[in-house]
Amino acid sequence: MTTAAPPDRILVVGAGLAGLRTVAELRGSGYTGHLELIGAEVHPPYDRPPLSKELLTRPDPVWLAEDLGHDLAALADQVHLGVQATALHPGSDGVSVSTAGGRTFCADQAVIATGSHAIRPPAWTGVVTLHTLDEAEHLRSMLTTGPEVVVIGAGWIGAEVAGVAAGAGCSVQVLEAAATPLWHQLGEELGARTVPWYAETGVHLHTQAAVTAVEHGKVTLADGHSHGADLVLCAIGARPDTAWLAGAVPLTGRGHVPVDAGGRSSVPGVWAVGDVAERDHPLFGRVPGGHWSAALTDPAPLARAMLGQELPAVEPAPYLNSMQLGHQLTVYGRLTEDRITRGDPDTGPWTTLCLDGDRLTGAVVADAPRDVAAVRKLLGRGELPVLDRAAAADPAVRLTRAVA
Repeated sequence: MTTAAPPDRILVVGAGLAGLRTVAELRGSGYTGHLELIGAEVHPPYDRPPLSKELLTRPDPVWLAEDLGHDLAALADQVHLGVQATALHPGSDGVSVSTAGGRTFCADQAVIATGSHAIRPPAWTGVVTLHTLDEAEHLRSMLTTGPEVVVIGAGWIGAEVAGVAAGAGCSVQVLEAAATPLWHQLGEELGARTVPWYAETGVHLHTQAAVTAVEHGKVTLADGHSHGADLVLCAIGARPDTAWLAGAVPLTGRGHVPVDAGGRSSVPGVWAVGDVAERDHPLFGRVPGGHWSAALTDPAPLARAMLGQELPAVEPAPYLNSMQLGHQLTVYGRLTEDRITRGDPDTGPWTTLCLDGDRLTGAVVADAPRDVAAVRKLLGRGELPVLDRAAAADPAVRLTRAVA
């Protein structure tokens, strides 16, 4: 157990879910020192998933103060919104952060929780992205006119928005460079299972359709074909918002800050959590940011580590949840090629369990809420459970009863 005294001053950089939860966990763990937070957006912390999942049905943001019950102003000594961090300066006597407005914020230690940003090729003109509250409001206003829509990318966000737009009566085409939707996230076999969902909702899916140029509504493909639209959404992924850390903190090839199980980076006094971090999970190994659960749950071990307390003995499995064209798709843990599928992938619902030997490491669940609850329970015990393969493959057997 670490016995170093807690820092007198902590600066949290980022006012999203990860930043808010970090402040709440620090106070909940007994921190009484000076706690300051800066965030680039002018809005108080809000939940991002509803921006795409409920784009048209929930126009008001889900404020985290109401949803989680954390009052940021009451927890932090100082809160500065609309302040963009531009550089980090670690030193022997603490850490300082420079901002776009010319201000400098100093602390003994800093927590990087700046989240991620949507990828948008700079040469593409006339496209929109969806990652922030302001972008959601802009996209919502455009969809109400019933435009012809082209979505570039059949990942989580692309499919969610395509389903919402089709449901609102828009003509929607989705262009995916890979052979299947969610190829990068789930692989070809599992991604292919979502293909029929597009047709079910009236969305036209084009795979192996690599986009080479976008110019004010005209989308050109690598094969020379083009598509026209009133609205073009770029949904080709997101990257951690860490460019401002270049030269100050080591980054992975994808831009994450490598941290240990407690969120500590290799640079003294610098911590990272949420989308920006590649964390050493005690059960699942290296887990890159991008899971919504990382922003929600990882601040707990980080706060304890910062205060010299023991880390939690058991942690939940990383997970994400998405509404894909009217189907609930949930991913837990670490996916492997050794798989068992419960249910019929052609008709659903289905659950694919991923194993290492006979130990459950992860799962992809489609429209099976009972299995979602069971996987969460099985992977949240602090050890990987051993499954009876025959029982696990039988959808008539409750998954919690398939443990060997």
